[in-house]
Amino acid sequence: MNVEEILQTESQIPLESRTIIHFLLVNNKINESISNVLKPFDISPQQFNVLRILRGQNGTPANLSTLNDRMITKMSNTTRLVDKLIIKGYVDRITCPSNRRKVEINITETGKKELKKMDIAMSNAEKKILKNLSKSELKELNNLFNKL
Repeated sequence: MNVEEILQTESQIPLESRTIIHFLLVNNKINESISNVLKPFDISPQQFNVLRILRGQNGTPANLSTLNDRMITKMSNTTRLVDKLIIKGYVDRITCPSNRRKVEINITETGKKELKKMDIAMSNAEKKILKNLSKSELKELNNLFNKL
């Protein structure tokens, strides 16, 4: 991916700016790929993230704060994401009768089954996105990311 080519500029972009632009372009390309993979499931990448977090709880309920803290993309509309997953039957929400502010969220069996299907599609998409990188290049890339 040549940044100058994509931006259709003849001038050389300074290295720091070029690097940030490159990150943004790669991020957009990855987000678009992931959104396209999840589209047949009628689910957003953020909803997918919530389902994965809930599955990782291994049966222990999560609250909205836990979900928000563990989200890849931090956002203030976690409640809305959960509401959409409830409508789909992928999660359920239990409100504590004595403290209505305490809400527990669990993934349902339907949610687990659908998530397994999404996992396969996501795994294939990840392989496709990263197909031009070797294992050692992926390790090095992750080491470089850790420095940021």
